[in-house]
Amino acid sequence: MSVNMLVLVSGNGSNLQALIDAEKTGRFSAGRANNYSPGGRIAAVVSDRPGVYALQRARSAGIPALTEEPDRGLPKTERRGELSFRILRIAREYQAGLVILAGFLSILQGEILREYEGRIINLHPALLPKYGGPGMYGSRVHETVLAAGEKESGCTIHLVDEGTDTGPVLLQRKILVHPGDTAESLAERIHREEHIAIVEAVVLMIFKLKEKEN
Repeated sequence: MSVNMLVLVSGNGSNLQALIDAEKTGRFSAGRANNYSPGGRIAAVVSDRPGVYALQRARSAGIPALTEEPDRGLPKTERRGELSFRILRIAREYQAGLVILAGFLSILQGEILREYEGRIINLHPALLPKYGGPGMYGSRVHETVLAAGEKESGCTIHLVDEGTDTGPVLLQRKILVHPGDTAESLAERIHREEHIAIVEAVVLMIFKLKEKEN
């Protein structure tokens, strides 16, 4: 059976587009050296912000696109838990075998982490364990990398656990930091690596999940 994937987004969705394109070109059913064909499909996309372009990308590809906003009337911990449970219900509804955080800015917690242990992956725009944790997202990451004088940066795909950016690393892609780089120029080059990394990680996860079934 094909692995249903639930993709969580918060913005433009360029990494979602990389996944959509990969599915269209058969990357998720191409298998590996032994010609094993695991199979995977994006079953639905969920955004925690209304009107973001990622939702349009999903709809254009014929993928169900849903919006689940955090309830700002709740305290932070309760708000995260309540949103996480709504996403868990959607994952169950679409029989998702894999949950992919592709630029998703809300923090998951609670039951979804237990039910989907080892089946939630996150993309982070730095080389973890450096420059991760609460508040480290978007341009803040790149600004901090540059301020520290790092010679290289990149992106990381990791399994999600109860910490923030603390789960086991699946893969990383590295780039050199150039003299005169800004947060914007660094982000642009890392984005290109993200598009490759997220597809590679999903292929790896599909293969691992199908192996467990056999």
